[in-house]
Amino acid sequence: MVSKIRVLLGMLVLLALALGAVALLAAMKAGATWFTIVPLGILVIGASVLQSLGWFNKKSR
Repeated sequence: MVSKIRVLLGMLVLLALALGAVALLAAMKAGATWFTIVPLGILVIGASVLQSLGWFNKKSR
């Protein structure tokens, strides 16, 4: 079973990292392609890592 609060918190952290990356890319005046690749990569890879670490699973009692 999936813990909804953990999923929400995990995805909010990843969203904050993605937005920070967008701000950094804007400060560096990066190309438009990077604004798509980097945030999506952070979200997808981050969610995969959190899932593989068992972060989204409820603790059994």
